[in-house]
Formats: sequence, structure tokens, C-alpha cells
Amino acid sequence: MSALEIAELCESLPPEKREKVADFARFLLARQQDERWEAIMTESRPRPKLDAFLRESATEADEPFDLKRL
Repeated sequence: MSALEIAELCESLPPEKREKVADFARFLLARQQDERWEAIMTESRPRPKLDAFLRESATEADEPFDLKRL
């Protein structure tokens, strides 16, 4: 299905339905990006900078989130 066909279909819908179609398309795009990040994170290649960051952050003291310090 081409973008032109989708646009023509959407034009025949009432405005509130068009918005739902657009929301669903945005959802699908976001999912696509999520799947890409999931694939990147499950790769078995070494990530020395990430490993170093995780080690450093694990040694930091846990503090409650303080909105006044932002």
C-alpha cells in the first residue's frame, strides 16, 4: 500500500478517526525504533564504556530524588 493510498483512505474518514489512524501509525514507528534498540542491546559485542559507566554508577550512593536540587 502506498502513502498516497493511505492518505486517500484517511481523507475519507471523519477527523477523529483520522487522528486515531495517525496515532496508530506513530505507535508503529515508535515500536520499530524500540525493536532496533532491543536488537542493539542484545548484541554480544563488548561495550567497555557502558561497562565502565555501570561499574561507576553502582559505587555511587543511592539518594532519594530531590526536586529542589534540579
